Amino acid sequence: MPPSWLPALGFTIFPTVGSGIVQIGTQEQINVWFSTLRKPSWCPPNWVFPPVWTALYTSMGYGSYLIWKELGGFTEDALLPLGVYATYLALNWSWSQVFFGAHKIKLGFFQTILMTGSAAATVVAWLPINRTAAYLMAPAVAWLTLETALCYRFWRDNIDKDK
Repeated sequence: MPPSWLPALGFTIFPTVGSGIVQIGTQEQINVWFSTLRKPSWCPPNWVFPPVWTALYTSMGYGSYLIWKELGGFTEDALLPLGVYATYLALNWSWSQVFFGAHKIKLGFFQTILMTGSAAATVVAWLPINRTAAYLMAPAVAWLTLETALCYRFWRDNIDKDK
């Protein structure tokens, strides 16, 4: 029998580990291609993004554990709240490949809209099940709102670099 803390750890680190795996190969594009984009004055420096996303992934990962635990594991009742969250993660993880990897700025912008909507839907789905879990997911919605605005500006100000 695995230790009782193992599922909590697994759920908590899953989003960060998944993100790290799917972002392999995009770091060079951040250093080379992204550095050439025109950015608004209110764009955070590049070094801000990794710690913010690590904190957000950790928070939402633990929130997903609370939902999983509250609903008794991967049950039929867990299908919707964890499915919405899984949709959000899939959109989130693929964003780096779309934006940095493929240089699709416009598509990246529209994907951030979908990410923000699916993150907000996750909060709504989690709220009646476990308020703490929903509150742990809410900062991602706030950050994604900023990222959506940034992506719009990247697209608007760099149409010539959009593939």
